[in-house]
Amino acid sequence: VDEAHGKGLQVFIDVVYNHFGPDGNYLHLYADKFFTDAHDTPWGDAIDFSQEPVRRFFIENALYWLSEFRFDGIRFDAVHAINDDATPHFLEELAEAVRETFPADRHIHLVLENDDNNAPLLTGKARQRYDAQWNDDIHHVLHRLVTGEADGYYVDYDDKPHERLRRALAEGFIYQGEPSGHRSGAKRGTDTAGLPTTAFVAFLQNHDQVGNRAMGERISDAAPAEAVVAASALYLLCPQIPMIWMGEEWAATATFPFFCDFHGELAEAVREGRRREFAHFKKFADPKAREAIPDPNAASTFEAAKLDWDQHERLPHRDRFHLFGELIRLRHRHVVPLVKSGVAQIASQQAGTAIAVSYAFPAGRLVIVTNLSAEAAALPEFDLGGEVLYTTHPDAPDLRAHRAPAWYTAVILRQQ
Repeated sequence: VDEAHGKGLQVFIDVVYNHFGPDGNYLHLYADKFFTDAHDTPWGDAIDFSQEPVRRFFIENALYWLSEFRFDGIRFDAVHAINDDATPHFLEELAEAVRETFPADRHIHLVLENDDNNAPLLTGKARQRYDAQWNDDIHHVLHRLVTGEADGYYVDYDDKPHERLRRALAEGFIYQGEPSGHRSGAKRGTDTAGLPTTAFVAFLQNHDQVGNRAMGERISDAAPAEAVVAASALYLLCPQIPMIWMGEEWAATATFPFFCDFHGELAEAVREGRRREFAHFKKFADPKAREAIPDPNAASTFEAAKLDWDQHERLPHRDRFHLFGELIRLRHRHVVPLVKSGVAQIASQQAGTAIAVSYAFPAGRLVIVTNLSAEAAALPEFDLGGEVLYTTHPDAPDLRAHRAPAWYTAVILRQQ
């Protein structure tokens, strides 16, 4: 952490407070009341957050990382699986403890992974507020658009995906109380009105989304290169917080299959469980196809996930590496000052597969135009005046022609 701080980098720690691992956990033997059967979890007995000693255990753990190791922020894994019947909810008490413990001039970044899309955690009282949430919605719809895949939870983004992308760019969450087909019609999410763009973390890949695929293949193996470039430019230059996953910046070819180091019956259970998990996917309906899914316990599965750190120096990876550098510089120079100037007034329009979204910040206006489709499209009638900061198609006709090529993203800036 000190080394990173010396280079001007902040460091976050990813903590898992929603369950304990299946191996080496002896809490049941000496602290059985740590758990409750009042709630179900995918990992066994739920942790009983309604008890004060349990709450303090996790709150003190968070404070420990922040005080003793001086981490700059915490990313909380799957908080939708933290069930708490007490008032206030454990998550509110945790945020309040962090805000009260550290001085105002040392801002601690608290970031959630939350499948519930619970906006009040991001808009609540200052002492109980989290800064941002990983926006799975924008990942899922981008993935659906560039790959065409609609298995698993991507089924919720198969209907009118371009309209869903427009909402993700303009409002953050796509699901704000609508029923989810993947969740058997259960309503998901809450209204995002009033949230700043920085309350959402946008991304095209992460360890979960790649590691939970059957073969662990990256987006560059599942989608055309031009589609990945258009989607990458979109999330790197939009006002939501971008997150780049390891090796993505040079289109790394290493897979990231699910791996672990279990033994005996547990190893067999995990191996077979992984294969059963994908039985309902069309690609793995045949049992022989499922046999090709890597064994999570095999050393070769772990080795396959290691990056080739010199790959970015070779073509075609070098070109992607330089593109990401250019996009990050453009963001730092032009987008970040706008975001820092205040909350944006957002407007959006869609015409077929083409989308235009305007973010009017106090310091200027940013417009994103995109067509994540294999076919060209007419742009919606929208004010596209200003300086073109970036376009995936520099040789395409001027934007005033209101025509977008296939797999297209352009970003326009108008200073106040």
